[in-house]
Amino acid sequence: MKVSQDVSSSRRKCRKAHFDAPSSERRKIMSAPLSKELREKYKIRSLPVRKDDEVSVVRGSFKGREGKITEVYRLKYAIRVDKVTKDKSNGASAPINLNTSKVVLTKLKLDKDRKALIKRKGGVDAE
Repeated sequence: MKVSQDVSSSRRKCRKAHFDAPSSERRKIMSAPLSKELREKYKIRSLPVRKDDEVSVVRGSFKGREGKITEVYRLKYAIRVDKVTKDKSNGASAPINLNTSKVVLTKLKLDKDRKALIKRKGGVDAE
C-alpha cells in the first residue's frame, strides 16, 4: 500500500532516482551498520561510511577480512578497504570494490562533525 503521496513507488522511478542521486544523497545511502560493541556504546544502528573508518567484511567471498577504508567511491556506490585486494597476473595488487551493505563498522574516525551527527541521531555523546 502506498504510504506517502510525495514519493513514487514505481520501480522504474526509484531506480532512476537511485542511480542519478547527487553525491550528498549518495553519502547517506552509503551507510553501514555498526558492530554490536559500537551499537551499545553509541546507541545508534548505522552511520555513513568515511575514509579511515575500520570495517569488517561480513558477506561475500572476502568474509572475515578486516581493514581500514582507503577510499569511498561514491560514483560507483563502493568502498575500498586496504586489506581487501586481488593479485593481478603481472603480480600487482588491485583494490576490490565493496558495497557498504556487506561490511560492519568496527572503529570510527571521530571528529567534531561525526560526534555532532551521532548526537543528532539520538546517540550518546562520543568521547
